Amino acid sequence: MELRVLNYFLMVAREENITRAAQLLHVTQPTLSRQLAQLEEELGVKLFERKSHNIVLTEEGLLLRRRALEMRLLADKIKNDFSGDNQNLTGEISIGAGELMSVNELAKLIAAFRTHHPLVQFDLMSGNSEEIRDRMDQGLLEVGLLIEPVAIDKYSFVRMPQKERWGVLVPAESPLAQLATITPADLIQHPLLIAQSNPIQNELSSWFGPLAQQVNVVGTYTLLYNAAAMVRQGSGIALCLELAADYAGTTFIPLSPELNLTSVLVWKANQAFSTTTSAFIRFAEKYLKGIS
Repeated sequence: MELRVLNYFLMVAREENITRAAQLLHVTQPTLSRQLAQLEEELGVKLFERKSHNIVLTEEGLLLRRRALEMRLLADKIKNDFSGDNQNLTGEISIGAGELMSVNELAKLIAAFRTHHPLVQFDLMSGNSEEIRDRMDQGLLEVGLLIEPVAIDKYSFVRMPQKERWGVLVPAESPLAQLATITPADLIQHPLLIAQSNPIQNELSSWFGPLAQQVNVVGTYTLLYNAAAMVRQGSGIALCLELAADYAGTTFIPLSPELNLTSVLVWKANQAFSTTTSAFIRFAEKYLKGIS
């Protein structure tokens, strides 16, 4: 299976029209149709359904489109890894990060690195720890900023100095907004929104202690920005991390007893990286251990 053919497939999937895709690819329509037929024969599945005015992807086609996009991203990364010269570091470093206060330290780290290597670019992806680890395992991300607890047995890491403080986001007009801290007993009568991450849910369950069985969870979220909209509209109270952000119409209140977690900057252990990424990892270790 050639990357060229997968690019043909992706163009047809995007345009939903073989004639238009052939024009954009600068190939003839019979050539493109033949390539798609050979791809279907190679995979042993039907990739497209022909409609009266267009073609649409089958379930197998949707799966191939996802995998083909991942392969194209990986191919682009390989090109970037070898695009540098011997004089100056160049290329792109891909980093995944959750919504964390530690992103501020990550931003300082990147800025400090770029003072030495201004030609290096960074591709930042936001997501929860599970999403970031999956993309690292696929080779689509090289470095990840993850909140603990998280399984990092196959990663090398350095711990971030910033603590991540948990609390709740409540409507500004709620009586809870007048409290200095929030206890488990304060929350068991309220509908709650919690993070999708299973390890984080376990940490929060431990914080509730004997009252965990009385918790009323009405929804989960990955991005606090979206959860804040739910809070404003009265859908629930969000158990969340404190962030350097202001969500209008809401108030953040820390938990009592305090629940503070740490985050780690990770990369796959025993893996060969590009010269640029390797230099960034070495710089990050020295930088973060120095400010710790």
